[in-house]
Amino acid sequence: MELQEVERRCCVVKVSRASSEKKPVSCSGVIVHHQTGTVICTGLPFSRFIADKERFSSAGESSFLPPRSLTDKLRIRVSFSPQRDADPGRDQLTPARSKPTRQREVPARLLLLVNCLEFRRAFRAVFQDADRWRFHGDEEQEDQEGEEDAELMRDAHFLSWFAVLQTGEVRSSPYSAGSVPWQSSSSLLKGSPVLACGSPFGSLCLDLFISTLSRGIVSNLAGEDNAVILTDARCLPGTEGGGLFSVEGADDVRLVGLIVSPFGWKANEWIGLSLVCSVQLIFRNIISCTSTEDPLRDVWLRPGESDLHMSTTAHESKAGKYPTVCYVDSGELWGSGVVVSPHLVLTCRHVVNGKSTVNLKFHHRGRVRNVVGGVLFSTKASSPYDLALVELRDSVPETAVPQMAQSFNPGESVVVVGYGGLGQRCGPSLTGGVLSKAIGWKSQPVMLQTTCAVQAGASGGAVVRKHSGELLGIVSSNTRDLAAKVTYPHLNFSIPVTVFQRLVQRFQQTKDVNMFRMLDTAEKEVRRVWRLQGAPSKL
Repeated sequence: MELQEVERRCCVVKVSRASSEKKPVSCSGVIVHHQTGTVICTGLPFSRFIADKERFSSAGESSFLPPRSLTDKLRIRVSFSPQRDADPGRDQLTPARSKPTRQREVPARLLLLVNCLEFRRAFRAVFQDADRWRFHGDEEQEDQEGEEDAELMRDAHFLSWFAVLQTGEVRSSPYSAGSVPWQSSSSLLKGSPVLACGSPFGSLCLDLFISTLSRGIVSNLAGEDNAVILTDARCLPGTEGGGLFSVEGADDVRLVGLIVSPFGWKANEWIGLSLVCSVQLIFRNIISCTSTEDPLRDVWLRPGESDLHMSTTAHESKAGKYPTVCYVDSGELWGSGVVVSPHLVLTCRHVVNGKSTVNLKFHHRGRVRNVVGGVLFSTKASSPYDLALVELRDSVPETAVPQMAQSFNPGESVVVVGYGGLGQRCGPSLTGGVLSKAIGWKSQPVMLQTTCAVQAGASGGAVVRKHSGELLGIVSSNTRDLAAKVTYPHLNFSIPVTVFQRLVQRFQQTKDVNMFRMLDTAEKEVRRVWRLQGAPSKL
């Protein structure tokens, strides 16, 4: 499937109550089958129309709800963009010569609401109540529908529900193939490139926002067949229900998931990642709750034949060449650490928290190895460099010692590898971005800034050059506005490898840990940089 076809698959679903003056609730959706006009989207907008909310909330792991479970006042309309005439003499970057085509809006009917049980179980295991997770939609729904509906919307189990709709009007487009090519989520790997397609702000200004694209990578995976997918592709409110597509080339783009929530907060910290459910498992649950007489059964049942086309190709891990990053637990605080030699791990001073020993966890191919580490050195609190050196008491096989970068090129693609957000439950997360700035003093970089999403727990993680895996620096912190109580995960600060590379090499030769004390005596100009006090002109 080509990129233009991805845009044609995106639609907007508007849900309203008949004879009501209230503004319709809207979300994005994916046209999965043009000939039958079949659309799937998030089930969240339909929750307010459930006839017996109390019974639904106590139903446990219900697999589906038929249309009769919802009030007969439900009205659904789907908006999509018909294809313009192609101009064979125009390349993809040249604007179309014809006037833009207005979106079409057609009525639709609900076939069923389906619960993706695998996603629900994985979600509960990863996003635990103690971490105070919150997802986009809570406050908005409370304002619109009152306390009762807000309570239902806040119930995390409804995030696993999806709506299957049908409108016969979509099939009128002669430019699109019948069914959407899709890929098994079990073949996904962290770091794989993905494309998100949805409509920010839902039904608002469709001519401006429908079928908006955003690129990113797979940040983390959890659950059976990777039911839960996290991506750093930038999504906005209204894109829930839109599609996440794997990208293997300009002409090989396949649906892999549906956006569940574009925003997420952990203990009031914005994590900067989007939550996605595997479309493969949504289809599996649809099959399990539809009858053999269902005229649409072949849409879900026959991947690889004339309908839905599935790819099960396993892709080479983009993270396999990156340095080994471990989970560092000091008992009260936790963070990340980077293996810089077979027995040495670099992390942050605030992660080890003054302790003499820390516990480290290494995740590798589904296995977890626990190792005790002795803290050899920590910088003083007055030092601008928030660093600590940990020695492993046992060897850890299959660790990847990084090659240290020798150059820093603002604008180049980088990846942060660390245990931000999800902690140790799913292994390290990956987030992509660019090296936005390298601040130097006396021709040496003393601070790096990137646009990768960095959350609490990523401190001590690795900033690596995307294409080579070279280590650029150690993550120190993201940005927090103390007055506004807002965290900005996409503006973060890291300690360049040039600060500690020679010290690590000399320590391996001499075993003299005191040489790291020079990090406590950094020059005044370096301290100004790390205190965010501005830098003199010679920097």
